[in-house]
Amino acid sequence: VSGNKRFIAPTVSHPLMKTHFKILIIGGGTAGITVAARLARKTAASDIAIIEPADKHYYQPLWTLVGGGIFPKKRSQREEAGLIPKGVTWLQDAATAFEPDENRVLTRDGKSVTYEWLVVAPGLQLNWGKIPGLKESIGTRSVCSNYAYQYVDYTWETLRNFKSGTALFTHPTGAVKCGGAPQKIMYLAEDWMRRQGWRGQTKVVFMTALPKMFAVEKYCKTLDKHVADRGINVNFRQNLIELKPDAKEAVFENLDTKEQSTIRYDMIHVTPPMGPPDFVKSSALANADGWVEVDKFTLRHLRFPKVFALGDASSLPTSKTGAAIRKQAPVLVENLLAAMKEAPLTGRYNGYTSCPIVTARGKLIMAEFDYDGKAQETFPIDQGKERYSMYLVKKWLLPLFYWRVMLKGLG
Repeated sequence: VSGNKRFIAPTVSHPLMKTHFKILIIGGGTAGITVAARLARKTAASDIAIIEPADKHYYQPLWTLVGGGIFPKKRSQREEAGLIPKGVTWLQDAATAFEPDENRVLTRDGKSVTYEWLVVAPGLQLNWGKIPGLKESIGTRSVCSNYAYQYVDYTWETLRNFKSGTALFTHPTGAVKCGGAPQKIMYLAEDWMRRQGWRGQTKVVFMTALPKMFAVEKYCKTLDKHVADRGINVNFRQNLIELKPDAKEAVFENLDTKEQSTIRYDMIHVTPPMGPPDFVKSSALANADGWVEVDKFTLRHLRFPKVFALGDASSLPTSKTGAAIRKQAPVLVENLLAAMKEAPLTGRYNGYTSCPIVTARGKLIMAEFDYDGKAQETFPIDQGKERYSMYLVKKWLLPLFYWRVMLKGLG
């Protein structure tokens, strides 16, 4: 027990650590911790183990506000040890391969861990190296990104020093963490420039691989009006394929015509390409696109009945957000416990997800929707409008809910 009375689970490196568990969870991020906490309330915690290499845990939705100069990045960080549910074993190691026919997971440290039931939740992989020129320049030379803790404060540093020229923001093709995040920082940046009196000397450009501003029409209409009112130059179906940081040039490919174009910038915020972790993509658990192949309603694997998955690495056809995990976790736990009893799987996930879209300091659109793109709004107001009240929810209520409720398995 640590000095602050929080249980700290031992790591897999302990020579006496057992290597077989009734329930093994891959990943100690939002999904893994939430599922572990819920399971620990309904079954023996000693039967559960989490494989997670990191000793820090991050509330990543806060990084938009960090990049916009609203919070210091340390506000988003906690010790992983303090979040492991009491009694649950933490194997501080990294999964590297699955052997589902043998109910076995191999790890970076050469361990073989077996299970009766497996929950896969390792999150997304950021593929910085897929764009030539990005990996070696990120965090320097006015190339910034809110998608990593080590770089997010450089976004604010760059923005503070930017007073004229072209500010370029990108959204790549393929899945990304929170589909609205690439444009949220653009809105905060544009608002900052306006408040500082620099907006007349700047050009704000959004190059997005998407065909429109947002997938759900209700919220798309509001965003279309917002970018028009703010004079933001939006270009659709444009994918960043190369960065030339010395010349401050970005090369894009039109996904429809395959034509290439080059834009010179004075600052650029890059949302990197993302995808399933390599060890997931190469495994028998993956579908053709590399995601863990699960039923979109029950979250059970389609070919390996002892396996469940949720969160960003799963094949669930919804936005990859923490809000989605909040609704997925109770369904997975209900169905996993039912499967353990050989009972019918009655839990159903309807694709709910949420994207709080910050459009300025003090303004936010709270987008909530399901698999069918239908609004599933929580509050008795029109959440398709920019509101100060929803901004306060994003800034203060959601982080509090995350640390004190969701990760405790309470809601």
